[in-house]
Amino acid sequence: MAATHGGANVHAQEQVETLAGSRSGLAFRLEKGLSLLIEVPAALLVLAEVVVLMMGVIWRYGLHQPLIWSDELAGILFLWLAMLGSVVAFQRGEHMRMTAIVGGLQPKWQAFFDLVAIAAALAFLALVVEPAYEFAAEEVWVTTPALEIPNSWRASALPVGILLMMITGLIRLFKTGGLRHALTALVSVAAVIGVVALLAPLFSGLGNWNLLLFFVFGVGAMVFLGVPIAFSFGLATFGYIVTTTTTPAMVIVGRMDEGMSHIILLAVPLFVLLGLLIEMTGMARAMVGFLANLLGHVRGGLSYVLIGAMYLVSGISGSKAADMAAVAPALFPEMRQRGAKPGDLVALLSATGAQTETIPPSIVLITIGSVTGVSIAALFTGGLLPAVVLGIGLAFVVWWRYRNEDLSNVRRASWREIGVSFIVALPAIALPFVIRAAVIEGIATATEVSTIGIAYTVVAGLLIYRRFDWKRLYPMLVDTAALSGAILLIIGAATAMAWALTQSGFSSTLAEVMKSLPGGTITFMAVSIMAFIILGSVLEGIPAIVLFGPLLFPIARDVGVHEVHYSMVVILAMGIGLFAPPFGVGYYAACAISRIKPDEGMKPIIGYMLAMFVGLAVVAAVPWISVGFL
Repeated sequence: MAATHGGANVHAQEQVETLAGSRSGLAFRLEKGLSLLIEVPAALLVLAEVVVLMMGVIWRYGLHQPLIWSDELAGILFLWLAMLGSVVAFQRGEHMRMTAIVGGLQPKWQAFFDLVAIAAALAFLALVVEPAYEFAAEEVWVTTPALEIPNSWRASALPVGILLMMITGLIRLFKTGGLRHALTALVSVAAVIGVVALLAPLFSGLGNWNLLLFFVFGVGAMVFLGVPIAFSFGLATFGYIVTTTTTPAMVIVGRMDEGMSHIILLAVPLFVLLGLLIEMTGMARAMVGFLANLLGHVRGGLSYVLIGAMYLVSGISGSKAADMAAVAPALFPEMRQRGAKPGDLVALLSATGAQTETIPPSIVLITIGSVTGVSIAALFTGGLLPAVVLGIGLAFVVWWRYRNEDLSNVRRASWREIGVSFIVALPAIALPFVIRAAVIEGIATATEVSTIGIAYTVVAGLLIYRRFDWKRLYPMLVDTAALSGAILLIIGAATAMAWALTQSGFSSTLAEVMKSLPGGTITFMAVSIMAFIILGSVLEGIPAIVLFGPLLFPIARDVGVHEVHYSMVVILAMGIGLFAPPFGVGYYAACAISRIKPDEGMKPIIGYMLAMFVGLAVVAAVPWISVGFL
């Protein structure tokens, strides 16, 4: 009897495993089909944006016949690119999230909170899908001025993208956790939302204490539990608006649309694509090779090369991940052979990532221009020297650490080798100057100039470096769409959240508090530095800027701080927070690219971060460093 019962249990278990396997196989097939359906148009949209903006430059500057519809068409395609890119990023699990705390839990709890993160994102999408449809339906009555078509053609991207993300999220949820665990995560999130809904009458009587509940405790809890930042912002904003105000939920979608549709942000996907092209064509490797020949024989020489290479490459790509991925593989093997410790390598790579945050065309610079109205050309000019100041600080630490390095087995490159490598690297070194000159001379706007960089890189890759892998082009376009979608969804959600904060009166209260701080400008700058270091470590640069830039920049002007100077200070402060462990996401990205364990770099990075902080203090104290060349 017992044997029969045991055989029945085994048979039942086999049936469960077979059913789970069939569900997993179905989920895999659905996911693969959906990927093809979304990734192809997303890649084509990236390509279309390059073509449309390039046509705008050629017709206006070359033929002196501006295309009045080019910017409008680019804007329509851009929102579709942002939403489809968000779907691709959601499918890949690439939406920005903080995993420092969840990553320290036991594997079973890590898996559970990963499912909760997906379920929370699904909850937000389910809550806004109907308001998004209503918003798009309302836009049918608005006609675009140049193309003269209903604006619903553009606004429809929001409900379509949200619906596709919902489908993608459900597939990921059940594929990752199975039926029981997926339902547990969904029920857990639904229970929390239900409790918040039931407490709505209580919230309505709390006044501005709701800001603390929703935007500090609520957002903080979700971010630390690993919910993607964009969805954390979205859920908190939706909860605050629906439970404490009479504002319709459709307004949230409208604010998201406004944040994601700013024409300046068109530069984001194009500079991301440019960074990938730089790596693929070998231009970054050529620059690194020249610097290695020039300084490789000096004590700590390759560390100086790393600092210089990150400076040059950052001026091209605008993407920190692309920067590090281009430089680290070219330098780290030789640095290891010379005895450099892995921890010191990843520590310096992280520090240089923070150092180069102000170098144009940084995506953070473009975001600041978008949300605060500061001139992009002025930001591009003002960002060069602050990074040099921080680089000098890093170089001093390198000199101290490597002052006794043994170079007996290191061969010094001949002047001929240096000259040849310089000639090879010259087209790559010239690219940042071409980009900046195009903006300053008025050939292209900050939005369009990336297309000039892309054209330059493609020509250089095909004709000069003879390295252009056509097979990699499609994956690069898809990667560009995914990263851009993740960034732009954060900007959209943060814009809605910033609007809610402004409507509550928080911005005016914050302005009064900051203005009344004793010590005037000095205290204001010191508080800003500490605040943005913390914000950079938790929220990363872009959402922090979108949230607090519109609030703090007017105050900076009122206390007499130049807006470009203030931009440099807050960007560098956020960079330090972003790349400083234990919370800095950028530090873990550097570890992943270097394939070095995070704990190895914890101690070596302290010296570099101290040098960065000293450099930041110098930049904050001497405005000329930021505005001297404007």
